[in-house]
Amino acid sequence: MVVDRRSLMAGGVALAATAAMGPAVRAATPAFASKRPPVGERHFVSKAVEAEIKRVAAKIADPELAWLFTNCYPNTLDTTVKMGTVDGKPDAFVITGDIPCLWLRDSAAQVKPYLHLVREDPKLGELFRGLIGRQARSILIDPYANAFMEDPTARTNLRWSQTDQTEMKPGVAERKWEIDSLCYAIRLAYGYWQETGDKTPFDATWAESARAIVRTFREQQRKDGPGPYSFQRPSQQPSETLLAGIGLPTRKVGLIHSAFRPSDDACLYPLFIPANLFAVTTLRELAQVANGARGDAALANDATALADEVEKALAQYGTMNLPDGRKVWAYEVDGFGNAVFMDDANVPSLSGLAWLGCVKADDPLWRRTADAAWSPANPWFFQGKAAEGIGGPHIGEGQVWPMSLIVRALSSSDDAVIAQCLATLKATHAGTGFMHEAFDKDNPAKFTRDWFAWANGLFGELILQVAKTKPHLLG
Repeated sequence: MVVDRRSLMAGGVALAATAAMGPAVRAATPAFASKRPPVGERHFVSKAVEAEIKRVAAKIADPELAWLFTNCYPNTLDTTVKMGTVDGKPDAFVITGDIPCLWLRDSAAQVKPYLHLVREDPKLGELFRGLIGRQARSILIDPYANAFMEDPTARTNLRWSQTDQTEMKPGVAERKWEIDSLCYAIRLAYGYWQETGDKTPFDATWAESARAIVRTFREQQRKDGPGPYSFQRPSQQPSETLLAGIGLPTRKVGLIHSAFRPSDDACLYPLFIPANLFAVTTLRELAQVANGARGDAALANDATALADEVEKALAQYGTMNLPDGRKVWAYEVDGFGNAVFMDDANVPSLSGLAWLGCVKADDPLWRRTADAAWSPANPWFFQGKAAEGIGGPHIGEGQVWPMSLIVRALSSSDDAVIAQCLATLKATHAGTGFMHEAFDKDNPAKFTRDWFAWANGLFGELILQVAKTKPHLLG
C-alpha cells in the first residue's frame, strides 16, 4: 500500500496527543520552560533575531503568550536551516520541519518573519541570498515541482512520491504543480530586494529561473493544449491525484491552471482563484526586481503583460454569487460558469488575500468574501467546543488549522477579532508551546504535526505585528 503525506500526518496524531497529555505530565516541567534547542544545537543563530526576541517578549505581559512567541518565532532558524556554499556563493536549504525536504512555498514563508532584520545582521543576509539561489536552481530543475531534495542529484526519499506517474527528475522530492510555489519564490526575491536594494542574488541563474516562471505560467494558461505537465498518484484519496493527469475540463479564458492547492490537495476546478490573484501581484513584483536589480526590461515587460492578462480574466471569471445573493471571489472555477465557494487554511486562501497584498483590506468584495469564508457558508469552517476556524480536505472534517486563526488576525484591525484569535491560539497548543498543522475542534490534544515551521513562523509574525500596532492586546 502506498503511504502518502496525509496518512503520515494522520498517523502522528496519537503520538502527538500522548506527548501533549494532561496536567500530570506537564506538572513535572517548570512552568513555561523554553522549548528551544540548546544554543550549541541550533542550526542557525542570528544576533539580530535574538535581540528581537528579547525586545518583543518584553512587551508581552501574558507569560504564556510570551513563551509561545519565544519558542515559535526562532523555530525555523533553530531547527530547519542548513547553510553551505555553491560556486562560492551562500546556499540555504530550509526544510519544513518533520518532512526533511524544501518546499518552495514553506521555505519562503518560513524566513519572511526575519526579513525586517536582514540589514542588521550579515548572517541573515547570507541566509536570504542562499535561499534565493537555492530556489532559483530548484526551479530550473523543474518549475512544476513543489518540493526538492537537498542533493540535486538524488531521487526522492518521500515514500508517497516514489510511485507517482509523472516525470520525476533527480533533485525533485514531490511534483505537485501549484501556482503559489512559484509565486512564493518571487515574493522571497522581491522582499529581499525591497528591504536591501542588494543586487547580488539576482544573477544570470536567477534571471533564467524568473523567465522559467513566466513561461510556466503561460504554458498553464493552456491556450495551446495542456502543456507538458501531468500527474497521477495511486491513492485512496481523490485529492491526491488528477483526472486523466490534468484535472477537470476548463474553458481557456486566460487564467492560469493549477493542479494542486497550497495544501498540496488537488484542485476541484483547475482555475484556482486565490493563486491567480497572487500571481498577478507577484508578477508585478517580479517586474520591479527585473527592472531594478538587472535592468531587464524584456523580462519586466513580459511579467507585466501576463499580470494584466490574468487580472482581466479574474475580473470576468473569478467571482460568483452565494445562495443569498452576495457577490464574492470564488475559490475555484472552470471557465464554463461552474464555481465552488470554500476556503482552505493554507495560504494563498481567500481569507489571506489582503494580508498577501493581493487586494485592499477595505475592498468590499474581499470583505464579503472573507466574512463568508469565516462562516457556515464555507464547508471547511468548523465550530467546536475548543475553537472555531478553517481547516481543509488535507486533514479532514472537524480539524481547525491554527494557520487560519493567525491569518485572520494578521488580516484584521479589529481588536476583538485579534484578541479572540490570540486567546484561541493560546488555548489550543496542547501544552506543547508550538503551533500545529491542525487540531480537533473539540479536543486540541488531538493534533497533527508537532514540528511545522511555517505555522510557527506565522505565529511569530503575528506577534511582531501586534506588538507594533496593538501592544495592549498582548497583556
